[in-house]
Amino acid sequence: VDVFQAWCGPCKTVVDLFRKLRNEVGSDLLHFAVAEADSIDALEKYRGKCEPVFLFYAGGELVAVVRGANAPLLQNTILKQL
Repeated sequence: VDVFQAWCGPCKTVVDLFRKLRNEVGSDLLHFAVAEADSIDALEKYRGKCEPVFLFYAGGELVAVVRGANAPLLQNTILKQL
């Protein structure tokens, strides 16, 4: 889940990375979503930050968090979690 602020929008620089990985691993295993922190109470702790935050869930549980648009770290985290 790409958690973003309304004033800066979702992180577009990593969308291509997610598409590439999803094509490689299959659409059944990897799903990408965006969520505006300002409009979701459960994401309140991510408000007011100028960096994107990526939350990784497996089986309904939060399993990893990556702060910033670090493509190599995002890719490694995704592959590790899969």
